[in-house]
Amino acid sequence: MKNRLSLLLLFFILPGIPEAMAEKVRVAVASNFVTTLRALSKEFTATSGHTVLISSGSSGKHYTQISNGAPFDVFMSADAQRPRLLEENGLTVPKQRFTYALGKLALWSSEPELQGKDCKHLLMESKFNRLAMANPKTAPYGLAAQQVLTQMGLWETLKSRLVRGENIGQTFLHVATRNAPLGFIALSQAVQADNGTCRWDVPQEFYTPIQQQVVLLNRGTNNPAATTFMTFLKSDQAVSLITRSGYGTL
Repeated sequence: MKNRLSLLLLFFILPGIPEAMAEKVRVAVASNFVTTLRALSKEFTATSGHTVLISSGSSGKHYTQISNGAPFDVFMSADAQRPRLLEENGLTVPKQRFTYALGKLALWSSEPELQGKDCKHLLMESKFNRLAMANPKTAPYGLAAQQVLTQMGLWETLKSRLVRGENIGQTFLHVATRNAPLGFIALSQAVQADNGTCRWDVPQEFYTPIQQQVVLLNRGTNNPAATTFMTFLKSDQAVSLITRSGYGTL
């Protein structure tokens, strides 16, 4: 509530920030969160006047780009490890790292013939030729999918049938276009698509919690759009939208 009041106070003090004062915040965001970020950006711009420039992709690729000097102000990762490493390497503003969302994993299909079927049962039967998942080396949701398959004793059986997306966005497309009959995607993607034929919301005990963390990068230190955006992410307005999009919050 304190964060929300601080944000509202800022907006009341500066109602309708003049165009000359409006700034742009460049955000590198994990592909699973890009649709939600677009919705957040509209509300942020409407209340602050600032503009959000979005660059989506795998958290691993963004981490490498930022480490090599990519001009981003804010990094919204799909994990906690990469923001922490950037902080340890002195590339972020101290004490600005926090968890903005808890990612959830789902097994999903868009195949018409699987309408109403039990996705978990289909996975255990393994009577399909391809299973989509994100690359475990670059995407936290891919690592979570690998953990699920390992825990279920299916990793060795299915690893030769995997279709790996570079990120969870590509993975979703593999399943949505039926390149793969089943796939592990972010629950938020399944919620937003709202047109799947079967879905299994994977229980949390099957994989390590996906804490999606955000950091304010050094480049954004003196950018009012970046610092205001970080405050906005903690507001009740933002938290409510994030929750409705299929994520958990702390």
